[in-house]
Amino acid sequence: MKTERTDILIIGAGPAGSVAAAMLRQQGRKVLIVEREQFPRFSIGESLLPQSMEYIQAAGLLQDVVEAGFQYKNGAAFVRGERTTEFDFRDKFSPGWGTTYQVQRADFDHVLAKGAERMGADVRYRHEVLSAEPGETPRVTVRSPEGEEYAIEADFMLDASGFGRLLPRLLKLESPSNFPVRGAIFTHVRDHIPHDAGFDRNKILITTHPEHVDVWYWTIPFSNGCCSLGVVAETAFLDRYQGTELERLQAIVGEDPNLTRLLKNAEWAVLPVRQITGYSANVSSLWGPGYALLGNAGEFLDPVFSSGVTIAFKSAQLASECLRRRYAGEAVDWEADFAAPLRGGVQTFRRFVESWYAGGFQRIIFHPDPQPDIRRMICSILAGYAWDRKNPYVADTQRRLQVLEQLCTG
Repeated sequence: MKTERTDILIIGAGPAGSVAAAMLRQQGRKVLIVEREQFPRFSIGESLLPQSMEYIQAAGLLQDVVEAGFQYKNGAAFVRGERTTEFDFRDKFSPGWGTTYQVQRADFDHVLAKGAERMGADVRYRHEVLSAEPGETPRVTVRSPEGEEYAIEADFMLDASGFGRLLPRLLKLESPSNFPVRGAIFTHVRDHIPHDAGFDRNKILITTHPEHVDVWYWTIPFSNGCCSLGVVAETAFLDRYQGTELERLQAIVGEDPNLTRLLKNAEWAVLPVRQITGYSANVSSLWGPGYALLGNAGEFLDPVFSSGVTIAFKSAQLASECLRRRYAGEAVDWEADFAAPLRGGVQTFRRFVESWYAGGFQRIIFHPDPQPDIRRMICSILAGYAWDRKNPYVADTQRRLQVLEQLCTG
């Protein structure tokens, strides 16, 4: 079997893989990405957070993204029944970007991958990893589109395979998530929302079901007149609805008066309606001999706060910095320098997700008399700044959230 050699092997050309590749190319590393799919290809996770812009910029990909013409985004709007609130991400506690984009992921991911290629990464589409051997010189077996099998050896490999979770499956690293099994039904619609409907296309709209606090909808406007539209609920709730996926989605959306009003003129299913179930995932370790897991390959929480791409980028940045130090001859502790800081921010997001589904966080954001300083701290986390330890709601998330929930319940 033919064997190739590279400095860094990256499995997957999605956001984590492409940003890691670009950062490593800036260090002068030889980078090879193998990607099972042909880009552009559909993916969810279409509303970015401002924190992600820092990593795009650091990777040298900012101009690529800006010139792609995606929908500008400056915040998030929340609705439940007659209650509404919105967060402007520019008015936040943490320094840094306050704006970002809402993106069709097929296009966005392709823009990043082409940017990594422009910077010198070798990206191979429709090349599938069949087996992996970790170790001091990790090695994988790959099948090309023509059916030829070959091997790649590297100094280190990064798994950015997303929901494919390649190394967790091959190396038996998967561990159960502590979240209930939820599912999402979603599509794109040509929305035809009237300009006087009170809908801000610069913000993601998150709508809570009028009767079920743990069921919610996303409405993500794009620059081409379409929206991504989806509903998230536990599978037992979704299973109540019969018919095609389109009929089920329309029935659930029809239960919310505000969405029904906004989408009264919509052309449905510009893309086929899809359903995914049981997407929350975890692993026993985020790294091992000769490898580290990036983004969704390591852990995926929940789509409610659009944290997935930001976590992916943060993992890419941390791993790239560890590899920079390794090549400089420094000792790298992957647990202390990569896994622990990454999980710190993930845990902050996790506690907010748990509070959302329990209803406590919804009581906080819909409170009629919010304290401005606290609201800016909350806004920072919604904007993706879950690693800013100067923010009390990052440094002491659990206790402060509980106190705030109690104050907003009283």
